[in-house]
Amino acid sequence: MAVSPPVCDFGWKALPFSLPGTDGRIWTLDDIRGPRGTLIMFICNHCPYVQSVLDRIVRDAAAVQAMGIGVAAICANDAAEYPEDSFENMARIGRGFSFPYLHDESQQVARSWGAACTPDFFGFDAQDGLQYRGRLDASGRSAGPADARRELVEAMDLIARTGHGPERQIPSMGCSIKWKVA
Repeated sequence: MAVSPPVCDFGWKALPFSLPGTDGRIWTLDDIRGPRGTLIMFICNHCPYVQSVLDRIVRDAAAVQAMGIGVAAICANDAAEYPEDSFENMARIGRGFSFPYLHDESQQVARSWGAACTPDFFGFDAQDGLQYRGRLDASGRSAGPADARRELVEAMDLIARTGHGPERQIPSMGCSIKWKVA
């Protein structure tokens, strides 16, 4: 079932974290933060919404990194119930990423951030204030047109230049975060 996150809570402050990356390193928000902002993406390996645009996510992450935006992806899914989202599979999938791919095994970061789906994009200004909670582009369960407007890139460019995200944002859509059962 497709899920969408809530609208952007402009100015909400990014919460600190410390998570293991598929590169063997422990990453913090301070490590990832860029001089002009930060993009944190909640993704996973098995979700068809992510799979259909993974090449675009990688492409657009490189574009925003070139703007001075720090980028990381976090997988918080319950790997016991969804083995495709295991840390080992994350390492395999993330091998070609230009950004760290982090594992939130406890799901504490995803819960505290209010992550709702995969993909779920959090775009922050240089002071860690949330400015974007929209979608990558017009894609859904399958990739949109090759010439689809690059909404995430446009928003992050605006944030990098002005410190403010677009007033109108279309929420992302994807698979729900696969929460562990207590």
